[in-house]
Amino acid sequence: MFNDIGPLELITLVVLAVLVFGPDKLPKVIQDVTRTIRKIREFSESAKQDIRSELGPEFKDFEFEDLNPKAFIRKQLDNDELGLKEIRNGFDLKKEMAEVTDAVHGRDSDSSSSSSSSAGSSGGTVDMTKKPETPEERPPYDADAT
Repeated sequence: MFNDIGPLELITLVVLAVLVFGPDKLPKVIQDVTRTIRKIREFSESAKQDIRSELGPEFKDFEFEDLNPKAFIRKQLDNDELGLKEIRNGFDLKKEMAEVTDAVHGRDSDSSSSSSSSAGSSGGTVDMTKKPETPEERPPYDADAT
């Protein structure tokens, strides 16, 4: 609950509590606060037990932490029924980017050469190599466009 409170903040809170409530009333205030926290915890535990008993035996392993949207999504994504782990592991972004880079620069990579040789000359792959421009191939001049 108070995991991020350091020793300096704790000392500051104690000094402020002594100044606000005084050394005479401070023990009574601490007892009242702890009693209130204990009652709230007992109330929430009894409410959880009531809900579990009303849901029936099919929800005996129901956890209220699963109602948190982040925990629910994490639990569903960890479930292997969807096959997301295979998709995530089967997709290698670095490999895909290397293949695209090799295709753009005109280099033959191992995977692109094997896929182009398996595709054959049927035109299954796109030739993305940069062809040298020949000076005799000039686009036609359009006087109206300028």
